[in-house]
Formats: sequence, structure tokens, C-alpha cells
Amino acid sequence: MESHRSRSVLAALFGSSFTGFGLKNILITGVLLLCPSSSVSAKSSNQWIDIWGSMPQLVESENLPPAPYNGGDTVFKNATLRQTVYITQDASTIRLSFSNAFGGSELPITAVTVALPASRAGAGSGAIKPGTIKTVTFSGGQPDFLVPNGAVVVSDPIKFQVKAQSVLTVTLYLASGQAGQSITGHPGSRTTSWLAPGNLVSAANLSSTAGVASTDHWYFLSSIEAYQPERASALYLVGDSITDGRGSTTNANNRWPDQLLARLQKAGRRSLSLISVINQAAGGNRVLADGLGPNALGRIERDVLARPGSGVRYALILEGVNDIGTAPLDQVSQQSVGDRLISAYEQMITRLHSHGIAAFGATITPMSGPGQAYGEPEREKTRLRVNEWIRRSGRFDAVVDFDRAVRDRGNKTMLDERWDSGDHLHLNPEGYRVMAEAVDLEIFERFADGVNRYL
Repeated sequence: MESHRSRSVLAALFGSSFTGFGLKNILITGVLLLCPSSSVSAKSSNQWIDIWGSMPQLVESENLPPAPYNGGDTVFKNATLRQTVYITQDASTIRLSFSNAFGGSELPITAVTVALPASRAGAGSGAIKPGTIKTVTFSGGQPDFLVPNGAVVVSDPIKFQVKAQSVLTVTLYLASGQAGQSITGHPGSRTTSWLAPGNLVSAANLSSTAGVASTDHWYFLSSIEAYQPERASALYLVGDSITDGRGSTTNANNRWPDQLLARLQKAGRRSLSLISVINQAAGGNRVLADGLGPNALGRIERDVLARPGSGVRYALILEGVNDIGTAPLDQVSQQSVGDRLISAYEQMITRLHSHGIAAFGATITPMSGPGQAYGEPEREKTRLRVNEWIRRSGRFDAVVDFDRAVRDRGNKTMLDERWDSGDHLHLNPEGYRVMAEAVDLEIFERFADGVNRYL
């Protein structure tokens, strides 16, 4: 039976007209008023997490699209751009991000589709399976979007089945193009992209279209996320051209991150197959100074800490060779750059730990050999000193000793000639396989729950 006190409280809350209702009815009404749908009250155990990404940067003039897709005052005018990317987790719901971070003007996206590549086609293919095409929309169903300069746009969710170590094709059309010559992209794609005149986002094959051109760069597309179970996680790789894959095979996806992904997928453990490998590296990138992309100490906020989901669990840092190699040769300058690198690593570790992310440090690989400008004795001393700090300081949660894995056994200042791409700095695909095998997969199990945020 209702108490007098209960009836008085309900009358105060809902007015005198409610006093005739039974308490049970009022409570049900209250639940309906406060919880209009189960989707509001129910908390999903899933999360959005990256399953592919590349480091956005300002596209240098020599890496802008070829004519006629670069008109001087506008790029990609009335042009279709088809790009392929390498997916790192199985997923059934995805969304795409397009970046205008470095654009000098608004980016007018007119239409976008996703599809699977044609049978027996893979990375870099201009052909798709027509039956797999899905239209991409934005902000609740818009087919187009005008992206302000400096901004990123995220698509609506798309029901689309993808598999780890498979290729996804993304095609976009820009009717009016992007004004100016400052655009956002990732030149070191090691993947062929196709350009064709007109709106051909649903065309079965661009590579045989009249007026077609190709280029080995990515433009605008910056990440692909998936709606994944809470136990899914991601490893972010902060690096330079060695991680970006210089020396690997175009359209073969045999960079060391790709080969590490293969190991995770083949390990036979569900926990490891649910780890994305996200390559946030760029050729020429440095820790301490901007140049080819923003400096790593600054961009770690954008490229790791600001990424979506609770699954951002691991970060591996392999950077510093370009800081050492471009610093002056004198002893004072080299002492300074070594000290500053160590201080920067300390800062990056602190920032990662503040977000509960495990910080893995990788030793800098050899950089000496005939004709290699980085390979001077003073610079080598700095590399060795920095590597010893990485190995022995205890500041990183785990260390991946790439230096020891790929150096020549007789001359530790040089790469093993079997792994050398020829410039004595970058590795070949077999060398990248050796790097991938140097990563102890147990570190992912050890830090599966992240780290103490206050270390």
C-alpha cells in the first residue's frame, strides 16, 4: 500500500493531478519520461578504434598530383581519386576520416564510395567488385561535405565487412577541386592511387579510363575506424621513413609494421589478433623539429593521444636518426642533440603514461656506409649513446632492440648487407621482416590493461 509520505512527495514533484495515481504507475511514468528509449540508457560495450591510419602532412610540391589534375591554382578539379589501404583488424562496421589539416582552403568533397578490390586484385588496383560498392555519407546522410581548412571530417557509420590483412578501396570525387597548392596527404604511401576525369566513384575499373593517371601517394584520407568490442586495442607507431617503409615494395605491404601485423594475426591468440597496427610515420620526420611533417614530440598528441576509443593501448617510438643525421657534425652540437632527444623521449613517455598507454622504445638502426651522409663518427657516437639510454634507462615499458637485430656482426655501425636496401640507412623487405620478428609479442599481453597513469 502507498504511504502518505510517498503520495505527498509525488504530489510535490508532479502536481496535485498526479495524487490519484498509484505509486507503481507514477514510477513507470517517470521511467518512461526519463528514459525515452533503451538506446539512451544502455551503455554499449563497443568502441570506435582505428584499423588503418596514415600520418597527415603538407604535400610537398613535387608530390602534388600529376597534370592535368594539378591546374596550378586548383588540384583535383572534376577528378575522381581511387586509393587502396591495408586493413589491420576484422570488422563489420567502419567509418572514414578525411583530413584538411594542412589545406590552404576548404576541401569540397562531392562523393565517396567504399568497395572491395576486384578478384585477384590487391593494393594499388584501380579495379573494384561492383557488387560491394557502398556510398559514404556524412553528418546523418549528406553525400558531400565542405571541410574547413585545418579540420577533419568523419563519415557516418557504414555496414561493411572487412578482414585483417585485406585491401579496402576508397574512391572520392571533387567536383570543384581544392583551391591552391597547399593540400593534405601522405606522400610515402608505397601504394598506387588512380586519378580519372569526372565522377567515377562507382566505376568498376579506373585504370583503363580515358585520361587516367596514377601516382604513388595518398591524399586526404587519414584514418579508418571500426566499431569493435571493448577488448580490441591498437598499437601506434611513431616513426620516420624506416617505419613508413622506404625500401619496401610498392603495393606489396611488406613494411616492417605490415609484417608485424602478420605475426599478430598468425600467433593463434585472439587477444593478439584484436590489435590494430597503426602506422603514424613519415619519411624525413624528426623528433625535435618540423620539416617533413610536424615534429614527433608535438604530433604525438594528434597522432596517438587524440585517437578514438579506450583501445589506444600501446605506442612504439622509433625516431631520432634524422635529428642526429641533420645536426651539425661538431662535438658540441652532437652532444646537444643527443641530450635533447633523451629529454624528448622522457616527455613522450610521460604524456603516453598520463593516458594509460604503454610506451615502447626502439633503438635507432645503423646509418653508416659508403656515400651515406649520416654515417660520420661524431654522429655515430650520438646514436650509440642514445641507444644505450633507450636500453638501460628503464623509462620505456619495453625495449625493442632493432639495432641489435639488423646490424652487421662484424661492423656494428652498419646494417647487415643482407638487409640493406642499398643506401645504408633503409632496409629491404627481408630486413623489415627481421625487424618485425625482433618485437617480442609478449609485451602486448604484459601491458594489455595499459599502465599506471601516474608513472
